Amino acid sequence: MAKYIFELDGQLDFYKTYLPRVDKSLSIEQIQTDYTDGVLNGNLLEFKLNINDLNNVLFQAIKYLSSMRIKGKSIPANILLISLNTDQVYQFYSKDYLSFIERVYTLGASKENSGFQGNTPIKTFNLKDSLEKENFITVLKSKNYTKINLDENCIVGWGERFYRENPLAKKADFIGEENGKVKIIGEIRKPDKFKQFIEPYTGDDNVRFRYLMDKLNDNLTQKNLGAFYTPKLYAEKSLELVREAIKRVPQGNDYVIIDRCAGTGNLEQFLTKEELSHTIVSTVEYYEYKVLFELLGDKVRHIIPPTEENDTFNAGLVRGADALSEDFVQSKLIKQYIDNPKCTIILFENPPYAETTSIEHQKQKAGKASSTWKNSFVVQEMKKEVKGTASNDLGNAFIWSAFKYYLRQPTDSYIVYSPVKYWKAQHLINKKFLKGFAFNRRHFHTNIDACIMVALWSNEDNVELTSFILQAYNIEQEKLKDDGVLKIEKIFTNYSKTYYDGRKLDGDLDNGILTGLDGLEANVFVKKRISPLFNDNLLGYLVADGAGFDNPDLHSSLLVAGRYNGNGFFLRKDNFMEKLPMFAASRYITYNRFWTERARIMKSADGSGEYLQAVKDGKISAMLQKILLFTCLETQNHMRSFSGSDGRFYRNHLCLDCTNGATLAIEKLVDFEPNEQEKQLLKQWELVFSNAKKTKNYDQTLTYGVYQIIDELNTNYKDEKNKTVYDYPELNGHLNTLKQMVKKYYLDEIVPFLFEYQFLK
Repeated sequence: MAKYIFELDGQLDFYKTYLPRVDKSLSIEQIQTDYTDGVLNGNLLEFKLNINDLNNVLFQAIKYLSSMRIKGKSIPANILLISLNTDQVYQFYSKDYLSFIERVYTLGASKENSGFQGNTPIKTFNLKDSLEKENFITVLKSKNYTKINLDENCIVGWGERFYRENPLAKKADFIGEENGKVKIIGEIRKPDKFKQFIEPYTGDDNVRFRYLMDKLNDNLTQKNLGAFYTPKLYAEKSLELVREAIKRVPQGNDYVIIDRCAGTGNLEQFLTKEELSHTIVSTVEYYEYKVLFELLGDKVRHIIPPTEENDTFNAGLVRGADALSEDFVQSKLIKQYIDNPKCTIILFENPPYAETTSIEHQKQKAGKASSTWKNSFVVQEMKKEVKGTASNDLGNAFIWSAFKYYLRQPTDSYIVYSPVKYWKAQHLINKKFLKGFAFNRRHFHTNIDACIMVALWSNEDNVELTSFILQAYNIEQEKLKDDGVLKIEKIFTNYSKTYYDGRKLDGDLDNGILTGLDGLEANVFVKKRISPLFNDNLLGYLVADGAGFDNPDLHSSLLVAGRYNGNGFFLRKDNFMEKLPMFAASRYITYNRFWTERARIMKSADGSGEYLQAVKDGKISAMLQKILLFTCLETQNHMRSFSGSDGRFYRNHLCLDCTNGATLAIEKLVDFEPNEQEKQLLKQWELVFSNAKKTKNYDQTLTYGVYQIIDELNTNYKDEKNKTVYDYPELNGHLNTLKQMVKKYYLDEIVPFLFEYQFLK
């Protein structure tokens, strides 16, 4: 082989040379996975220009295999270390390093590898020798793998792979065990699909995986049942609220602590022996029930059902343990305490979180299939009293039913984990708040930084309560971190009820076009929910949907024509300036991702009276110009200029490109007096636009905003390693700088105004 200066060049030449002999159907992109230099059949390949420390490079390869094991990837039998400039390949068997592969490494694979003690290579190939080269090709064709041992570090990855490759499989098919009445032997104990890749798991039960049981459900069951996991540090902290509730028990009363969705008992793990003796637990998922029974069965007052019977297993669930069923609500075991006036009821729960209108359900097209709980007794009864979208949330069914069926006396209490919207926006309950904490949702088996509240509610009405405070705690380095005090304020009015412009004017025609989220004209085949309105008075279409910030880019749009699925209003030239704060507010979570903000801060129109008066009096004209400037430079403004299928030209008027004459935005900013930060923003826009005009795709007949420049002019392609390469790096750099400047401007100048007038609350 040639002498190489760059490793990438050597890799590409290697694959061009050997792939035609090994498997010509494979592409380099298919081989270079999991941040490795390549996985080819049963071989992990690691390239270096020159291998000067074999042990160092071997340890790097071992770390790659460790990561693959955690993800549920097959572990190649061979490790091949390739020294490009010396034409040497060193072969090792991964099975010889299994104990190292089955460890977890936190640093990057290339970090701190010196000092590793490896064995002598199984074989060293000299690629200058034709016979050895042919033998090496034989190794590259081999498809052998090293069997790994399952543990808590990799069980989720292998579970996800199992359900992905076996879409009809259920949890029992994966982790089934011989203990108990139901003897379904799962894949982990008797490998079939993975018999080449994993050793049988020999544990008698699944207690080792107790903190992961919710993640070991198949995807549809996860969406239907929600998650039951509570981090240990948060579970321990919330016991402070439980003990406050116990202090409220009248002298002489017995008390019970009920958890209808206990999972594997995460919440109860730090209760004292005495407290457990007052506790009643239940969970609906069969394998969680078995772990719960194993861990707490002999410690709690009751577990539902008390013992496993021949019919306990019910298609992966526990017969008699569905907390939303009428049978459970009427359970004699629990009713004996509810009907006893000398017994105080304390509910302590982290209800499953599942919202069937969420984007996750829509992506999986699983909304209806995973909504069986919506037909339950509790939800049907709830709908008779609770109107609106609150019934779409599984957690709300637990909260509503707690006060409806279990709490009866003023000294009864509910300690519940849930996002704050059930109180803040949905007004599901109006009870007396005693104390609470805010926790980071990221630590509850999710990937989202968001606020979860655990609140201690007294069973006493308090309709006057409009705000309270929570002490916030994150988890860092396995310790609680105090993140200060957070205020929770109730909201009463949405944008759509107050600010949306529903006027119908003379000149409105129904023969315009509709657009998609990307700002282009909508596909003719999509289902359209609004009329394609056109009027010379129309400027665009604004969506600032809902109170919360789930999927903010889906619920926030600014388009040159109506959005095909609606949920917004047509923006008109005579009053668009006063409407733009809604669009600005809808970007809050995008630019402030600290965990305390999402699910706590929401959009509201509660300040509309003061705001509209300020608009009328001209008190905030300068501020509205600032918001207009932000809107023109914000990338979520997806207004474009183009010719529609209706024969009309649609021009983006909310941008700063005046090549074809002043836009409406330019006209509104004619008397704007920019401060220093705004001068820098405008200067950066000029840098962006001057470079945009140099691009191949630039069309001088169009009026460009930032988004259209990004999407149509800032072109790119993928290189051989699937990395993005921009055709105009100077333009791309100026755009990236502009984005950061807009973010800072938004947080500095716009956000305080949005809170002042309660667009954010």
